[in-house]
Amino acid sequence: MTARNAEQGADFRGPLDVTRAATAVIGARDTVVGWSPAAERLLGYRAGEAVSRTLSTFLSPGPAASVPPLPARLPGREVRVARHRDGHELIVAVAVCPLPGAGTAERVLAMTELKDLRLWESRLALLHGLATQSPVGLAIYDTDLRLTWCNAAYEQEIGRPFAEFRGLRADELYSEGTFVTRGHPPTLDAVMRHVLDTGEPFLDLNFQGRPPSDPETDHLWSCAYYRLQDADGRVLGVCEDAFDISDRHKAQRRLALLVEAGRGIGTALDVTATAEKITEVAVPEFAATVTVDLSAAVLEGEVPATGGSAAMSLVRIAHRSAAGDTGRGQPGQQSSPVKHSPVEYESGSPQDRSLSSGGLVLDDAALVVPLRAGNGVLGLVTFVRGTPSAAFDSGEVALADELVARTAVSIDNARRFTRERTASLALQRQLLPQHVPEQSAVDLAYRYLPTDAVTGVGGDWFDVIPLSGTRVGLVVGDVVGHGLQAAATMGRLRTTVRAFAQMDMDPVELLSRLDDLVGQPAEEQWAEPGTADGTYVDVTTGATCLYAVYDPVSRRCVMARAGHLPPAVVGPDGRPSFPDLPAGPPLGLGGLPFESMEVELPVGSLLALFTDGLVEARDRDIDHGLGTLGRVLGDRDASLEELCDRAVEELLPGGSAADDTALLLVRTRELDSAQVAEWELPAEAVTAGRARDLATGQLRHWGLEELSFATEVVVSELVTNAVRYAGGPLHVRLIRDRNLLCEVADTGHTSPHLRHSGEDDEGGRGMFIVAQLVQRWGTRHTPSGKTIWTEQAFPARG
Repeated sequence: MTARNAEQGADFRGPLDVTRAATAVIGARDTVVGWSPAAERLLGYRAGEAVSRTLSTFLSPGPAASVPPLPARLPGREVRVARHRDGHELIVAVAVCPLPGAGTAERVLAMTELKDLRLWESRLALLHGLATQSPVGLAIYDTDLRLTWCNAAYEQEIGRPFAEFRGLRADELYSEGTFVTRGHPPTLDAVMRHVLDTGEPFLDLNFQGRPPSDPETDHLWSCAYYRLQDADGRVLGVCEDAFDISDRHKAQRRLALLVEAGRGIGTALDVTATAEKITEVAVPEFAATVTVDLSAAVLEGEVPATGGSAAMSLVRIAHRSAAGDTGRGQPGQQSSPVKHSPVEYESGSPQDRSLSSGGLVLDDAALVVPLRAGNGVLGLVTFVRGTPSAAFDSGEVALADELVARTAVSIDNARRFTRERTASLALQRQLLPQHVPEQSAVDLAYRYLPTDAVTGVGGDWFDVIPLSGTRVGLVVGDVVGHGLQAAATMGRLRTTVRAFAQMDMDPVELLSRLDDLVGQPAEEQWAEPGTADGTYVDVTTGATCLYAVYDPVSRRCVMARAGHLPPAVVGPDGRPSFPDLPAGPPLGLGGLPFESMEVELPVGSLLALFTDGLVEARDRDIDHGLGTLGRVLGDRDASLEELCDRAVEELLPGGSAADDTALLLVRTRELDSAQVAEWELPAEAVTAGRARDLATGQLRHWGLEELSFATEVVVSELVTNAVRYAGGPLHVRLIRDRNLLCEVADTGHTSPHLRHSGEDDEGGRGMFIVAQLVQRWGTRHTPSGKTIWTEQAFPARG
């Protein structure tokens, strides 16, 4: 709009006003005696052409039949048809005003096009609507900033008739209000004075205060101020228009609160952290105090009991108040320390009613919303306002319900995670060695560190397996992945290794059989349940293992590995090394053989078995980790427990890693020669008697005469079987350790079997009798033959 159009649009003179309308002075006999320039512009006749003509030349004698008449409130006015000089017709509104006196002029006739009159009436209606119906508060202040006029909306906002507050200043009406829009004067007086002095308008300023009609509630208005002046530029005052945007502001705050909740709630799989987050979000923006109470079962990852408040034991999880200071330099927010203390609510309280009904309860300034998950209630969230008058409206109740619903989903997810993690940890603890018994062959210490809480438990494991002949099996392994699946797979592998080891398999044979078992199709062995399309997932892909057997009599250690890291060996001199043990493929690949290495370990040697989580990390390569481990283990003055602690401290300074960590340290021992008696005998019929004499003599030397009878029977039967079925030189060995071990080695490869003999059989009862006299017995195959061994408990001493 141009400046001229704006000036014309601001002209509120009526189109029939004599200063604007087309005017004709009518004399006797309807003769035109006067003609205005506006009449010339309207009808095209110049004054000289119009004067002396009759009025009917220009105007129809009666009202226009096709146009509705003007309202009755406009007497003397009617709608007629006028004829332009060029011949076309115009619909005009006519107003007639009689002229008193005895002159030739009898009346004045004012004309304007009907559309201009209609437009002017619309503008008048607009002004009337602004004054009486508009929700925008309008007020006019004079140059002294005193109120001179206001519309109905402003009067309703004040709550009194206009006559009672006319002439007051704005600061007197809103004495405690202030502008919250930054970069502008803070008070009403300063803002309007600036507009008066400079003529610069202020638009969309946010003013916060309490209107006289609602003195207990803060409102927010969007205000505009502009200077009023007449046609000559004389300043008349300031106009204020203000629109109450409190509801819109509340809606924006609610939306911002939901956005903040979406960013914060549910970011941690922790029940307590999630509960505390809703208190941070809601205080003080939404409530003065927020309290979160959960069922005690939720903290354990379980589903709470149903059946109302009596069946639910609540625990205080989080509490935050707008009063005080958090201690972190943030005034207005205080989080009270919560120790998960039990909470009980009286019968009939809002909390009790909410638990009983399962729905939200609004009681004055308190709002209780249940944390619902599925068909159950996890707990309660209580919102409290500072004063009873600040009750929650329907929109705020809906907002609270939405906040709590989001929190409930996150808490339920955290509860499920807690349950799954607890189950995984419990499973892994059960699958790992609960107690490693003391061994004659080695001193040992170990550490197992599960990964961080986010990734979950994994598939690392270790084991120490007692073997025949005082030997010990040492194993460490790793299954790729985390969680229940990896832990269950680890347990299967550990159980299988222990079972194979108890069969006295050498490391190469054990890994080969384990590799065959893992390499079977998933549906034939350890498959997870089939998927919807009938396929299976092999859960053991990527498993590695290291197995070693140490004999404290010969001080020799045989080891083999399947894709695992080699062990660390530290001799008595404290010098670490990593034997060049053939790697072998990871378990399950098949097609490649495994190779073993046999080394002699001096007494007091340190052997370290570990998983890659100990020495490998994102910020260092594996060689650096192996070097650090070797340096730590080289301290000969430290105990095994101290070495475990130092290794974990230096290689895992944060206490956890992205992968599970297993570390097994053993220091080798040697059985004293006085504990071992060994003889080589020929495979002859008289050898059994000779072996009995040697065994009973050794038992007398050891003071174990009480075991002589059983030992004679055992040695006699084993040697007799060896002479009869095997041949070659025989080796008989007695070992006095935690029990009495008897071993007979021959060159045969056929193992004896325990069976029941028939009544007519002349033999076959020997091994059955042996089995009744000993605790355990078995067969250990060697490259040169086999060894049959038995174990007997020492007699009880007084």
